[in-house]
Amino acid sequence: MQALLFILEALLTLVVIAFLLRLVIPLARASFRNPLGEAVLRITDPLVKPLRRLLKPAGNVDLAAVIALLMVQLLGTALLRLVAGLPFDPTAVLVSGVRDLASTVLQFYVFALLIYVLLSWIAPGTRSPATDLLARLCEPLLRPVRRIVPSIGGLDLSPLFVLIGLQAVQILLR
Repeated sequence: MQALLFILEALLTLVVIAFLLRLVIPLARASFRNPLGEAVLRITDPLVKPLRRLLKPAGNVDLAAVIALLMVQLLGTALLRLVAGLPFDPTAVLVSGVRDLASTVLQFYVFALLIYVLLSWIAPGTRSPATDLLARLCEPLLRPVRRIVPSIGGLDLSPLFVLIGLQAVQILLR
């Protein structure tokens, strides 16, 4: 049973990340014109496009993508609870789903930052659709910290402080 729950949770997390990317790529003013962006569109279009007929964007925020992300997370949480043998409780599904979504978003940014930092060490200055996307996702988190924390001997410590902050928020969510 534990193995089945693990597999379902892993698959749910991957689908949620696809919908999260559908939401944040336009917010970061990144392009879907790369293999990752095209994959995200293929995965998310069947749910987002019909919702877009009902919900128009609010400024830069694609409300259809927001609702699709919430729907996928809440349906996945309900499925996981049912497979685990827990009774269906809408309040518990809502609370657990929102907490799990927040945790997934935080984990997503932790991994994005780690990959971004590693790429800056391994291949500095390399331009590719993936590095551009990572830069557009991570720089808004790093910029405010860089104003406060100066680099020491040419070493940018802002990712370290952002990672500590993300982990602290994750601990608060438990």
